[in-house]
Amino acid sequence: MITIFKDRKDIPQDMEYVELNDVFFNQNTVSMLDEKAGGIIEQIDDSKFLGKYKICSRFNDVVLDIDKLSAGCKTVLNVLYYPDKVFCLKECGNNALEVLYGLDEGNVYSDYALIPFNMDKVMVWNGTEKYGVNDYEELKGWWDNEK
Repeated sequence: MITIFKDRKDIPQDMEYVELNDVFFNQNTVSMLDEKAGGIIEQIDDSKFLGKYKICSRFNDVVLDIDKLSAGCKTVLNVLYYPDKVFCLKECGNNALEVLYGLDEGNVYSDYALIPFNMDKVMVWNGTEKYGVNDYEELKGWWDNEK
């Protein structure tokens, strides 16, 4: 499950934080894409993965360069392929968040609540320890109230 940080100072010093998901994806993640990416691209952007550098758009089946994926889709793929880094959540829409919150591992950051209604258990960092949260309301309360 993913781990959520809501305060930048809580991100461990030995973990790289990535704010610009689009740039990171285009420079790093795109070269790692494989069959795992196909399902995520289809779920989030409703496009078909044709190979490392091409997708088939849902709009008139136009073939596009992979850099045309949404920022939310790129964020999820970054987290999937680089679970040891922390990625900013702020460019994710609900469709990307639902997929992201279902990943087996990864790390994300946002200083305000970004929660899909259909969420499974996630780990949160309260500044001193990690613990599991598996309810929308509990996660919203953690984001809003705990300092």
